[in-house]
Amino acid sequence: MTQAAVTSRSSSALLTLTGILFVALNLRPALTSVSPVLKRIGETLALGSFGQGVLTTLPVLFLGLCAPLAPQLARRIGVDRAVLVATAVLGAVLVLRPYSGTVGLFAGTLIAGGCIGVMGVLLPGVVKRDFPSSASVLTGLYTAVLCLGASAAAGTTEPMRLAFGGDWQAALAIWTIPAWVAVVFWWLQLDGKHIPRRPTKPARSLFRDPLAWQVTLYMGLQSSLSYSVFGWLPTILQDRGMPAVDAGIGLSVSIMIQIGSAIAAPWISSRMRDQRAMIALAVLLTGAGLMGCVYAPIGGIWFWVVILGAGQGGTFSMALTLLAVRARDHETAARLSGMAQGVGYTVAAFGPLGLGLLHGIFHDWQVAGVFLAVIACAVLGFGLAAGRPLYVGEAR
Repeated sequence: MTQAAVTSRSSSALLTLTGILFVALNLRPALTSVSPVLKRIGETLALGSFGQGVLTTLPVLFLGLCAPLAPQLARRIGVDRAVLVATAVLGAVLVLRPYSGTVGLFAGTLIAGGCIGVMGVLLPGVVKRDFPSSASVLTGLYTAVLCLGASAAAGTTEPMRLAFGGDWQAALAIWTIPAWVAVVFWWLQLDGKHIPRRPTKPARSLFRDPLAWQVTLYMGLQSSLSYSVFGWLPTILQDRGMPAVDAGIGLSVSIMIQIGSAIAAPWISSRMRDQRAMIALAVLLTGAGLMGCVYAPIGGIWFWVVILGAGQGGTFSMALTLLAVRARDHETAARLSGMAQGVGYTVAAFGPLGLGLLHGIFHDWQVAGVFLAVIACAVLGFGLAAGRPLYVGEAR
């Protein structure tokens, strides 16, 4: 291969990686930008606890419901074009939903969740296809960028609302900007690229495989805790006496801490016999952080926020790791990813909804904390089962 060809291939790979990272940056801000201003939205649109719970649940539910559409869309127009379309629709929805009234806000939020569901299912396949020898490292990298986007939205939306004179609509709409930046970079990396239009159709379903269900339920239940935190942690902290800006920063700090543990957990577990010890550590830290945020004295809340972030970064990155290590080949991994994210995120939707319902019924967070503890115990159980050194689709 000539030097010019090597240089061209390196430039193309760098552009593709840049596109992947910008798309990853947009996989959470549509969700985490809502919770810091949730109280203001509720006051403006007369949404009670139930309405606010539904608003935080819709995007997670449609993450799961739309995940199975991703392979179908990819077969029709190609994986890369499907990512481009989903990112462009997300950008349009983010600028429209705050200014479309109550119905538009709810409709825009569910569409945003659907777009993210499609993007999230397809992006790991692009990484494995274009960077097969570095897939695990780059998965950790784009997971870290995903956490960075989530943290930025959680920490800056409320300050931006104040900067815009109390306008929560403008503070939400501004998150369309990174989406359109991602569209531009993804479009650039498509130029002149040979794109397979019809991926191989999956051979058979994994829905009768017990290990696949263990991975799926671990993915779904840990996501349920994550989206409960995304949707309700600022409200919980505000109800416990923190100012709105500090509560949003609390969520932001927690997510920022996830960046380190999201990279470290898969790297450390790769040097172990299996993933059970790392999963157990991550889940225990998550549970401790949640209980601290709900029950511990408010003076020590920043310690518990950090513990929560360290745990949740590990639980999420280990869920993505299981999608790869529990499959012998990338076709099986793709099928497992579709099942785990499709069913898992649908299960996850009931976390923030249940939290909102319990708060509405009991008017405090004590019972809701027990609800979170029960979910954490279930995450631990399914995680220990999924972390065994076995492979899906094989007789045992």
